[in-house]
Amino acid sequence: MAEPLVGLEDVVITNSTICFIDGEKGILQYRGYPANELAEKSNYEEVAYLLIYGHLPNPSEFNAFKTELRNHRALSPDFLKAVTSLPRGGNAMARLRTLVSMLEAYDPQAEDISEAANLRHTIQLTAKLATVAAAMERISKGQPVIVPDPALDHSANFLYMLTGKKPDETSRRAMDIALILQADHELNASTFAGRVTVSTMSDMYSAVVSAIGTLKGPLHGGANKAVMEMLEAIGSIENVEPYMKAQLAAKKKVMGFGHRVYTTLDPRAEILKVMAEKLSKSVGPATWYDMSIKVQSIMLKEKNINANLDFYSASVYHYLAIEKDLFPVIFAVSRVVGWCTHFMEQYKNNRLIRPMTNYVGPKNLSFVPMEKR
Repeated sequence: MAEPLVGLEDVVITNSTICFIDGEKGILQYRGYPANELAEKSNYEEVAYLLIYGHLPNPSEFNAFKTELRNHRALSPDFLKAVTSLPRGGNAMARLRTLVSMLEAYDPQAEDISEAANLRHTIQLTAKLATVAAAMERISKGQPVIVPDPALDHSANFLYMLTGKKPDETSRRAMDIALILQADHELNASTFAGRVTVSTMSDMYSAVVSAIGTLKGPLHGGANKAVMEMLEAIGSIENVEPYMKAQLAAKKKVMGFGHRVYTTLDPRAEILKVMAEKLSKSVGPATWYDMSIKVQSIMLKEKNINANLDFYSASVYHYLAIEKDLFPVIFAVSRVVGWCTHFMEQYKNNRLIRPMTNYVGPKNLSFVPMEKR
């Protein structure tokens, strides 16, 4: 048997029409459209439609889709009572994982994995996960839950339900861009985990739970939280250089730099960098952005490593008054539409995903009774 490729690096396991990445050229496309162009010219709801249906909507299709999303945002009173039964505090991703499992209990058609049902589940989960995340966070802080506002789009509504304030246009746009840029990323760890789950013909909710559990890991969904913790540890622009010199001398990993896929600049990072700068001026203080710029310059100079999406998303979320423990949850709120689109693709051309291992342990041992060991 051939030697295994650790981490399945460079192993192609399926054909897909959803997401294209060229890491050497810094290209990321959703259904053939550059993600950066979508972030600049589109909005999260339109991108969600594109991922789900495979084409950009016309006005009537888009209006119908937005109405459907709004109709699925609300959570039932019984579900909200169940949310209040969870212990306050603890890991936010663990709570989100539990609540998605609970959502399944409130869906009488959760076990239906027909094509029509899976499309419905995708739209429901895309709409509801933002409401669940906001309600979960407010309940954990002892604050009243804010019901969705049908007059607001997906991004504005999420910020409103989370903070209790309707966002200004700069903040709304920053949230929208962040959600767009995280909506899909080909066969990343969480998407792969969910596709493995549905390959067993399990349901969509179980697949999303698998994906959330995978995203919970600090090497996947927790990187931007670690970036914010680093910026807080640095504390001031004057301390950036000594802090970074110490980190590099100790050969410690600097979170938010480098990427498993991209060998050049992560194409998503530059757009979030621009949004971080705008927020630093409109919300402030500029310190977080200024420190980020200096950290990036040092990493480029000393290691020739570029920032990735996680690096600037940390300061963007901080400017939006989102606590760092919730950063990975926002990743899930964005990525759920990409996950579910991949899951629907897996169902349509399914084969149980069952790789092999290269066994390197002992063989042909004889059992020795306990009294003779």
